[in-house]
Formats: sequence, C-alpha cells, structure tokens
Amino acid sequence: MSDTIRYRALRILGSYGPIILAGAIACAASTAGRSSTPRPRAVRADTAALRNKLDSIADAHHGIVGYSVIDLESGARISRRGDETFPTASLIKVAILVTVYDLVAKGQLSLDDPLTVLKIDQVPGSGVIQFLHNGTVLTVHDAAWLMSTISDNTATNLLLDRVIIRRVWAKMDSLGLQHTRVHSKSFLRISSVAMDSSVKYGLGVTTPNEMAHLFELMAQGKAVNPSADSAMLDILEHNTNDMMLQRYLIGARAAHKDGETDEVRTECTLWYLRNRVAACVMTKENKDQRWLVDNEPQLTMANMGLAIVNAFGGVPPAPASQ
Repeated sequence: MSDTIRYRALRILGSYGPIILAGAIACAASTAGRSSTPRPRAVRADTAALRNKLDSIADAHHGIVGYSVIDLESGARISRRGDETFPTASLIKVAILVTVYDLVAKGQLSLDDPLTVLKIDQVPGSGVIQFLHNGTVLTVHDAAWLMSTISDNTATNLLLDRVIIRRVWAKMDSLGLQHTRVHSKSFLRISSVAMDSSVKYGLGVTTPNEMAHLFELMAQGKAVNPSADSAMLDILEHNTNDMMLQRYLIGARAAHKDGETDEVRTECTLWYLRNRVAACVMTKENKDQRWLVDNEPQLTMANMGLAIVNAFGGVPPAPASQ
C-alpha cells in the first residue's frame, strides 16, 4: 500500500467512528461540562520570543505561512501576514457552524430539523454520509457535528442548502469579518456565488486575524451567545484530526478545525491552557503537496503549535480526579 493510499485510508477509517457507533454524537456531547473545569493560574508569555520562533519556522517553510495568536487573558496579539487572504479549505466550515447556531438562536432553524440525504446530495472527499443509503434522515445537529468533527462534505452541503450561502456572508459581516467567505457547496463549484473568488481560493477564504478572532469571539460568548458558543466549542473539541497544530501536544485541551487541499493546510485552535489562547496558522502555495502525515506543511504547523503552547507554559497537568 502506498503512503498516499495509507494516509487517506487512515482518514476515512477515522471518519467512521461517529457514524458507526450508535449514540456516539450524544455520548461525546456529554463531556461539555469540562468547560467549567478550573484552569491553572495564567502566565505572561514572552510574545516577542514567540514571534521570533514562529517567524523562524515560517521562514524555513517552502510555501507561504501566515499566523495569528491571541492571548485571551491579556489581550496580547502577534501575527504574520495576519490581514492577508488565504484559501481556507475546510476551515471555512467554522463560519458555517456559527451561522447555523445563529439561525437557531433567532428561531429560524432548529437543531432537530430533519435533513434527508438523497443520492444527488452525496459528494466525495472527507466524511461518511457519501456512503449512506439514499433517504437517510439526519438532523441539523447531526450534520453540524459531522461537518465539524470529521469535516463531512455532504453534511456541509446539506447545511448550506438549509442556511443559504449568503447568510453565512451576512453573519460574518455582522462580526466584522469581511474577508471570511464561503463560496460554494463542497465539490460543487457550479453553486458558487462568487465565481472569480471561488476559482482563486476554492471553497472559502479568510485571513489569519479574522479566523483567530472568530475563535476569540466564541471563547467570549460573543459569536452568537454564551450558550450557543459553548455548544459549538464543545463540538470543535471533538475534531478527529490531530496531525497539525495538535500533533505534539498530547493531553492539550483544544477546540479546533482544520482544512486541507493539495496546496493548502490550515488550522485554527482555541487552547485551554494556563491561558486561553486562540491561534490560526494558514499555509498556501506549499511546495510539498504529498498526502502524507509527515509532509512539510503539516510538520511546519506541528512545530508552530508546539512553540505556541510552550510559550504559554506548556500543556497544564490534568485536574485531579474526584
């Protein structure tokens, strides 16, 4: 088996857990109470040293790297190419998730609303809904969970059919995120509402600063409301992909979302360390386009994730069991 096939097989196998095990969604959601666990005392990070470290890693990368890091306790911020637009790949699904919960909060949508999967809806790439039988019925909550945790493309499209792409734009505008856009349904560029931008950026576009700020707003309960934001972060804590920013950080609690195409690797994270830290790292025009766990952009991002967490005191010890 080639490395490429093995890599993709691992991703597909990892995707099946939430759909094969009955009740997995409800079971995982029951851990939401962890958000009330007290954190250790906050630390003051040397952000100048962190900037130098991150820039050194980015300078060595064969491609373009942008990042944005926010210490939510002190408000300190550092960035590189922070206001430059990058293709998001599946990272834009966070904006879709926020829009779904915003519509729920407004009473225009319910998490219990049914979504019927038809053959015409099923698209390739990440996810498992593409393999389910014609007529499978999910809920909005199911689709939101699968879109966010295993990046299911069919789930994404089902949600976009329900919320409408332009509503995602409007919600991002309301948060001051005017460069954060989803262009079309996944694997259906014909559905694009901005074809020129869609051709240039693919599924979506954002900047490191805007996406990091979106995670900051969720952490503050200001993206939708405290209850909705807590629910969304809990979903994002169950993201199954830990090959990039999370790679060397076993035990670190994080709500995060990633995105990958041949030329692009992106990920944005809210870490619950001694401080809450929002960080977004985006890469484009990567020379190494192999679909391997150890390709250069993923290793670059793994080293940046390690540097960020170490700057804030490392992974804090697990709370004592009751």
